[in-house]
Amino acid sequence: MKSNLTIGQAAKKAGVNIQTLRYYEGRGLLPAEARTEAGYRLYSEESVQRLRFIKNAQELGFPLSEIARLLKLRVKRPNQCEKVRKEVEARLEVVKDKILGLRSIEKTLESLRQACKTRKISSDCPILESLDNSKIKGEKHGKQKQ
Repeated sequence: MKSNLTIGQAAKKAGVNIQTLRYYEGRGLLPAEARTEAGYRLYSEESVQRLRFIKNAQELGFPLSEIARLLKLRVKRPNQCEKVRKEVEARLEVVKDKILGLRSIEKTLESLRQACKTRKISSDCPILESLDNSKIKGEKHGKQKQ
């Protein structure tokens, strides 16, 4: 399944930059291709597809460590789908927690915005006072300040 793409061609086709491709190789997410006599690596369509897989998984919030596990599960064997589903469920919980945290931040910012009275000098600004005094509701997404 060799298509003999240069590193630049493979990166462009996958929608990543060359440094990203090299980084994935270094992390073991993308197997290093054999070199030509001139020392160039030529990439296959399979490598391009793997790069797209990594990029798409990252866009869904998967860290590279979890992507490495997903890549191993990508091999067609029975019962792999259940393992992948569990990985997705775990990632979904992380995303839901982040959404709750962002909603808390949104409420806090909205509250601060409402508290701000226009035409005050900056030392009397309730937003700046709140930031100075850590009087922010839901500080650190509901966690106590360290």
